[in-house]
Amino acid sequence: MSTPLNAPLNTPHWAEPALARVLDRVAVTRTEVGDRFPLYADQETGRWTATRRGSWTGGFWAGLLWLRARHTDDVRDREAARATTKRLADWAGADTATRGLILWYGTALADDPGAVALQERAARACLNAYDHELGLVPWGSAFGGPRCVARVDGAPGMVPLLASVNAKAAESHLRAHLGLGSPGWSRGRAWLLLAVADALRCLDVPDLRGVARELTPSRRVPLAAEERPDGPLDTSAAAITAVALLKLGQREHAVAVLEELVRVHLAANGALRHGCYDLGSGTATQHELVWGSFFLAFGLAVLTGLVDAHSA
Repeated sequence: MSTPLNAPLNTPHWAEPALARVLDRVAVTRTEVGDRFPLYADQETGRWTATRRGSWTGGFWAGLLWLRARHTDDVRDREAARATTKRLADWAGADTATRGLILWYGTALADDPGAVALQERAARACLNAYDHELGLVPWGSAFGGPRCVARVDGAPGMVPLLASVNAKAAESHLRAHLGLGSPGWSRGRAWLLLAVADALRCLDVPDLRGVARELTPSRRVPLAAEERPDGPLDTSAAAITAVALLKLGQREHAVAVLEELVRVHLAANGALRHGCYDLGSGTATQHELVWGSFFLAFGLAVLTGLVDAHSA
């Protein structure tokens, strides 16, 4: 296991053991799913529902594999991460704004020339899909439904991806999505906060600091839907929020969120429990979610000095 040379002196004592548990779980998951992409797992059995192409979450699995490779410094882990990122390449030409989620998070942590080239190709493809009349990259038709609409989960990842090739398009895309709002949906608020945090780093948008404060939730682990006070929590929204807070320099608040996730919701086997995929359809409402695991691992990796908060 590699030890970060820049590990912060004030790293919480629980952060490194928690990160090791999450990344040990990644190795177990890799053995279970093989060449498929994990989506969500039953928190009682630990069994994953997986997809062949990765859907909108494939980049988070690649990101987890890159985090494990950095943590272990093992050539086998690095090769697994490289191969998984390579399998995301077809998404670069797909008509979907979720290319931000897939191809930013699937490449940003990679130490691999092929991943760098894929990120550059994806950024150009997304810019080519930018609709100047709408002022955004449309949601797209890859997953069915109307093409020229916008959803808040089309903002995260897309902002830094577009910013790498056209800052004006990235800012316009973000502001168009902020206009949508995210009433009641915990993950919608978290996605927007993350996109704003990235914009404050890579774009000249200081006026959005107030927006970031408005988007920051009061609860450390929010309800999946505010209108359902008797409903489930969504730990994945909390993990996304924690990473956004680290990017915003709100370390104390981020540490409090991560500490609660580790203390209350992280199982002994490294699974982040109590994630809610889709409450409306009843899909995976109390499950381990691959993106929740990624953002928890990334947040812990920042606390331990393994990565910088702005590296992904």
